[in-house]
Amino acid sequence: MRRISLDELMERHPDYSYEQHRCYIIRLLAEQKLMPVKNAKSNGKKPALLLAYWVLEEEQLEEALEKELKDELSYQLVPKITIDYYLSHVKEYQKDRVWVLMLNQYLKTNQELLEQPESVNERSFEIWNREKFLSKEQGKKILKRCGISLDDFKVYETAEPIPYYSNTRKTPQKMLILENKDTFFSMRKFLLDGHTRILGEEIGTLIYGGGKRIVKSFQEFDLSVEPYMQFENNTLYYFGDLDYEGIGIYESLRNRCQENRIVVPFVAAYERMLAKADQADSLPDTKEQQNRNLTGIFFSYFSRETAERMQEILKQGQYIPQEILNSYDF
Repeated sequence: MRRISLDELMERHPDYSYEQHRCYIIRLLAEQKLMPVKNAKSNGKKPALLLAYWVLEEEQLEEALEKELKDELSYQLVPKITIDYYLSHVKEYQKDRVWVLMLNQYLKTNQELLEQPESVNERSFEIWNREKFLSKEQGKKILKRCGISLDDFKVYETAEPIPYYSNTRKTPQKMLILENKDTFFSMRKFLLDGHTRILGEEIGTLIYGGGKRIVKSFQEFDLSVEPYMQFENNTLYYFGDLDYEGIGIYESLRNRCQENRIVVPFVAAYERMLAKADQADSLPDTKEQQNRNLTGIFFSYFSRETAERMQEILKQGQYIPQEILNSYDF
């Protein structure tokens, strides 16, 4: 530590009033950047200030701050928060401190709220006043560092509601999940115009999948649709882009299905896609970031010749969008 006079401190901010100087020095004392010199005289003003102080060097400041933070971790956090990580990574605690203390306060005063399940975003706002803190920000990282599982918070994921159009409510019926919006709208218009069959199949209900979203939404299928759609003898078709991602969506969706609700490819639509693709001058290139790991279950529903033609297109780095079909093809 080195000694500094009141005059030297005031010279740092020559434009300050006496009251501003006093507030500045009080703040430095509160932050432990200054310590009063024992038995130092005051300046005789009201309110008075001491004429001499000790200035803590940077290394000492860091040591004092680290001790203060470790004491806070050891004595002020609830037992549910594990402090091992932060005791070993005090600088990380300093960064996360505001969020950890908000979590600590919640567990101290609102523990009973955890008895009632809530959505992830609802619980997130309840704790941190930020609805996306758990789902998209650093909430999960904070919990991991605190040794708390998301399951401890009794939260549930929410899926997008399943949009669908019913042409009939009779059972059993054939329902068709469509990956993309354009095809959903086109086929819906086709049914609204009085048709009942699409590519030779009588389709009772169209379901808009919205790409990968349908995989998560399907977990809430029985809660999102009408009773006739839950009839176990219904047939459920899937039709999407003929690319790695579209096939991957189908395979993921099929894996999520219950044993009594199997989703199968809408073979007639894919065969019609291939026929039109053979007449096209060129096909678009597959996006590089697509996951190319497929199980092969999709291709098992087609003839060997058709499956080989599909795989050939994929190997060439091309794909067929389902928008290749329009109402003239239905």
